[in-house]
Amino acid sequence: MRPAHLTPDPPVVLVAHGSRDPRAAEATRALARAVAAARPGVTVLPSWLDHTEPGPAAVLRELAAAGHSRAVLVPLLLTAAYHRKVDIPAAVAAARADGPPIEVRVADVLGPADGRVDAGLLAGLCRRLAEAEPGGYDALVLAAAGTRDPRARGSVGRVAAALGAELGVPCRVSYASAAPPTAGAAVAKLRAGGARRVGVAAYFLAPGLFHDTVCGAAWDAGAAAVAAPLTDVPDLADLVLRRAAAQLG
Repeated sequence: MRPAHLTPDPPVVLVAHGSRDPRAAEATRALARAVAAARPGVTVLPSWLDHTEPGPAAVLRELAAAGHSRAVLVPLLLTAAYHRKVDIPAAVAAARADGPPIEVRVADVLGPADGRVDAGLLAGLCRRLAEAEPGGYDALVLAAAGTRDPRARGSVGRVAAALGAELGVPCRVSYASAAPPTAGAAVAKLRAGGARRVGVAAYFLAPGLFHDTVCGAAWDAGAAAVAAPLTDVPDLADLVLRRAAAQLG
């Protein structure tokens, strides 16, 4: 137990991208519940950058108005692209400008930080692959949303390399938008090279149009299985807590 003289942990605000698909918002709420269950006594609040309310600035203002002097914001993002670089700092600045003072620490994204792929992220991807097809695979495709940011694409490539090394099979990257190849093209290339059981790992935090697109293309190309998004797997909840804890020293 925490000694009585120590201050309580600050609230943790999760910030998701947001989607018109209601399944995405529910996945974020489910992850918030999983994080809260893993760390009883810590307030965990979801927020969204677009399409769903509340936004992170509104949540931070409400926390400040309720008397909280600090908070930790954890981006529910898998790459450190535009939303991490621009949208989230803007939301924090808006909260500070329009509400009572509050210290906000912003954690790393859930994807590779400082070039390192977190073991918990890999464990979550492996868990979803095993759930999709317990029999295993002889090749993999890591299907991501896609970005025009070359550094962000590089981080996806590092995850693919780490996942392939973890499971001892080749792993190619695919994207649902913004960059080639598609999941279907990646699966087809692996099958043309002799792979008979190609599994598709979903590098997504929530279901939605991109994951649906990946599923259709991968199945049409002959994939053996397509994993579900990470959503609220315990490994991901633990990673969120560790990202938050890193900001608290």
